[in-house]
Amino acid sequence: MRPRHTRHSRRRGLVAAAATLAALCTGQTLNAVPASAAPQAPRPATAVRTAEDHAARVLATSLADPAWRARLRRAALASDEVDVTALARRAPASLKAALVADDRRIATAKGLDTGVGSLLRLRLGDASMRTALTSGAAPWVAAATADESTATLTAYDSRGRAHTLDARTAPAHPVYVVDIDGSKALDAGLDVLNKELERYGVPSADPGPARASANRTTAAASGGGFWTTRISAVELSDDEEPWFKGAAEIYTLVTGFGQDGKVRVDPVDMPYLDYDGTIYRPNQILVNWSSYKYNLADAVMMEDDGGTNYRDLAKAIAAALLTVTDQGAYIPLVNAVLDAVPDKWWTDDPDYVDSWYTLARSDNGTRHGARGNGWMTVEPYYVQEF
Repeated sequence: MRPRHTRHSRRRGLVAAAATLAALCTGQTLNAVPASAAPQAPRPATAVRTAEDHAARVLATSLADPAWRARLRRAALASDEVDVTALARRAPASLKAALVADDRRIATAKGLDTGVGSLLRLRLGDASMRTALTSGAAPWVAAATADESTATLTAYDSRGRAHTLDARTAPAHPVYVVDIDGSKALDAGLDVLNKELERYGVPSADPGPARASANRTTAAASGGGFWTTRISAVELSDDEEPWFKGAAEIYTLVTGFGQDGKVRVDPVDMPYLDYDGTIYRPNQILVNWSSYKYNLADAVMMEDDGGTNYRDLAKAIAAALLTVTDQGAYIPLVNAVLDAVPDKWWTDDPDYVDSWYTLARSDNGTRHGARGNGWMTVEPYYVQEF
């Protein structure tokens, strides 16, 4: 099962820390990032769902072609996920054009450059359907809606007819699920988030390989290594999930005050954290303390359920964090990050998973999240100079 997180109660369990932050925020007006610049309708998640649903309907009707249906069946049985846009290069031109257009709509809705490539993916809804699909049953096609609380799911057959399915119980009839490549989208999205935060004046470290390179540069410049906080184990709560959902895409926003006294945000991708109820032992660096003024930082863990627009997310976070100034003592920033996201986003994406207030450089042991939805075992780790 993938992690399931209720968005509407995101502040539950965080009340005590909220009072601390509220008393310390300056509330000054920003020129670079106006508060009125919140994203307008349609919401990113809605736009992504619309594109996925259109792709599902187009793919369903395309299955009337026996040769194409057989090719797609072989691909779905051979792989956990199929890049249908790429596979459709050998399909009728109209199908390829429709999928390419939906891919572009999804990239735009998520604030990604169209150069990210195809994001649409197709997979068999549940392993229990393999036998029926192998036996030649004509599959239906459904879109992986971002609404985890849905009770039903709509699937389409090759004649364009809609079938209502139970979202909690996998049907006996084989169903292809159209979704996006979450890992690819998140990787590109965190790169956009990093660049946009920097553009708005919030220092941010690259979440990918460039971050490791920057860390090595820091160590070399200081003539030695640097202290970090490393995750030795992590687990999220075990909650029931719809059968049509794939693996989660988890990332963490580490926040604190940089060496210059300005608030900074460092996105950390956690590509291994796919399923709840599973203990992962990544030995992943979460905080690079050489980037921070104080020996304290906060961490907000999020899940991209498909509809996050990373440009809008960066704008909202920057608008909130740039109002917080260094008072000469550490200020918790978790609530500032959560309050930055417009309320209407929490009915879709991104998901708030959990948060860790005042992680200390000296922390060595298990820390439970403020929301009670997960725990991490952390330890100080010194990165040696090369």
